[in-house]
Amino acid sequence: MAGVSLKCGDCGTLLKSVEEAQEHAELTKHANFVESTEAVLNLVCSSCGKPCRSKTESDLHTKRTGHTEFVDKTSEAAKPISLEAPKPEKDLEMEEAGGDSSSQQEEMIVPEVNQQLLSELEEMGFPKERATRALHFSGNVSLEAAANWIVEHENDPDIDQMPLVPASSNKPEAAKPSLTPEEIKQKQQELSLLALRKAEKEEEQRAREKIRQKLEEDKAERRRKLGLPPEDPAAAKPSAPPVEEKKSFLPVRPATKAEQMRECLRTIKQNHKDDDAKVKMAFNTLLTFAKNVATNPNGEKFRKIRLTNPNFQDRVGKLKGSIEFLQLCGFEKIEGGEFLYLPREKVDIAVLHSAGSELNSAINNPFFGVL
Repeated sequence: MAGVSLKCGDCGTLLKSVEEAQEHAELTKHANFVESTEAVLNLVCSSCGKPCRSKTESDLHTKRTGHTEFVDKTSEAAKPISLEAPKPEKDLEMEEAGGDSSSQQEEMIVPEVNQQLLSELEEMGFPKERATRALHFSGNVSLEAAANWIVEHENDPDIDQMPLVPASSNKPEAAKPSLTPEEIKQKQQELSLLALRKAEKEEEQRAREKIRQKLEEDKAERRRKLGLPPEDPAAAKPSAPPVEEKKSFLPVRPATKAEQMRECLRTIKQNHKDDDAKVKMAFNTLLTFAKNVATNPNGEKFRKIRLTNPNFQDRVGKLKGSIEFLQLCGFEKIEGGEFLYLPREKVDIAVLHSAGSELNSAINNPFFGVL
């Protein structure tokens, strides 16, 4: 049987062509390759069409996207391997020129993509160029695959340039059924959530840098008080450059209820940043309210809070942002503003769980609301 791959004798990696083997050798300095009858694994994700060349790669894809179904197309992709080294680009160009010196350069055109998917991406707020590029490079298979491509490539310098392909190769693949309006809305929320998580990580990095700078200032002040000369900047380690705030290329969306809750908690934290105990007590009290209603939605005593209660006022009532947080959970002011009340028919367990998640994050994240 003819070989269908090249196997690296140093690390066991399977490669589909001589060109791949050359690239592998350049990266790893491995030089021992043998022809193998073992085909390179080709697991294709049923949801987005992404090919995975190993079980590890498919596991990582599942962890990142939640997609669990893969089609094994190893046998379909397996081809007898050619052991001829690829010709340099210049040689290929000379051959093409010699073969048909009178031929003109092939026309480049905008690739054809599924117009329905393109319209749906534009409705989500993406520019036409970016939407076209995403559909083309994700295989023109589904709205979800295109949206995932945008998230993964949002920092590409050419993401908003219209792609061009040779006219002869412009053959679009049939698209999978498009998403329903509810699924489009859910996808928009997922994209916003990804952007928020990214912003949180950047906020944490900026907070760490701010703390590091404060420590440097304190160190310089101690040296001054001890009568020591300032530390030689040339001898000191260069400080890490401040983390620049990257602009998100995702469409601007109205703030979700979870974002509004997070902003209320950030207000409490920043207004009382010198009193961690008070902030922690407020967060824990709000968490207790949300947890009690979620676990006992029929208990009216958990759904009614007297605003004038001294303990309530001392723990949360006096802190700006606390009442607003409870109102986002569904509580309403009644009886002239004397009580906060959550009607049984308006209890939303999903909202209460979201409130609990935001509170747990604020309690456990030491950098929450530092900036």
